[in-house]
Amino acid sequence: SSCYKSCLDLASQFPSIRTIAFCCISTGAFGFPMETATQIALNTVEDWIENHPDDFDLIIFNVFSKKDYEVYEKKLKGE
Repeated sequence: SSCYKSCLDLASQFPSIRTIAFCCISTGAFGFPMETATQIALNTVEDWIENHPDDFDLIIFNVFSKKDYEVYEKKLKGE
């Protein structure tokens, strides 16, 4: 969570940065549960955006695999 917050905080200090992309942090390669990592990423970014609604035009979650994509898609749909 702190990684996402730190990146968003830093990037928001530069008004010309309107897009930010995140890789899938801790989505299984080191044994951290993918579903949990995905939920942390989405919740953290969503909470941050609620407090800074005009700072970015686009936030991208760059996934590594089809499984990553499916987990993010499922979570984004609220499943």
